[in-house]
Amino acid sequence: MSRLSTLYIVAYNSLQSFGWSLCLIRISISFLSTGSVSGAYASAGQLVCLLQVVAFLEVVHGALGIVPSGVSFPLMQWGGRSHFLLAIVRQIPEVQELPSVFITFVAWCCSDVIRYAQYTLNRLKICPPWVTYIRYTAFIVLYPLGIAPGEMWLMFQALPHIKETNLYEDLFSGLPFSYHEFVSGLLLLYPFLWLKLYLHLFKQRRLKLGKHHGKKAKQSKSD
Repeated sequence: MSRLSTLYIVAYNSLQSFGWSLCLIRISISFLSTGSVSGAYASAGQLVCLLQVVAFLEVVHGALGIVPSGVSFPLMQWGGRSHFLLAIVRQIPEVQELPSVFITFVAWCCSDVIRYAQYTLNRLKICPPWVTYIRYTAFIVLYPLGIAPGEMWLMFQALPHIKETNLYEDLFSGLPFSYHEFVSGLLLLYPFLWLKLYLHLFKQRRLKLGKHHGKKAKQSKSD
């Protein structure tokens, strides 16, 4: 990888880590000042939307070979998050104060602060082993937390509002199903799509932490 590409990736990941840290701070301040979880979207929603839109660059990075992640899994994650956030939460004010938004945002923020920080440090070749361990361990709790009581529960709660307003009626007018039926079907598929991504993360964990343990074993033998 060229020096310019490295500088770009470091800048991108650093800004994403900073942005998600700022979101987490805003959500925390809102919660501590009000004692309520209902202000998560009001305090950080616009910034979360911006960061999520910009994250499409990660699909581009994989397609161009700037990073080794490929295209399919980054696209699945980006698409799932973006649909949840931009098509549902942002468009339905009635769901923006629900606890499931708070749960989702906290899980996303914690995951992405860790993930982007580890990417940055790793690219600079100064990543401590404990950061890598946290990066490939925290998802075990954070990922299901963001999916089940977060994204899936909110989409279920949004279904009555989607049906009542006939959301995206014009967009789905030429299709044999409504957006309400689309989201209902998506909810049935979500666990299977989520499981594929979850198992992929475990595969990455074995690969990355296995490399780390292998390096430690070699170092101990040389000592």
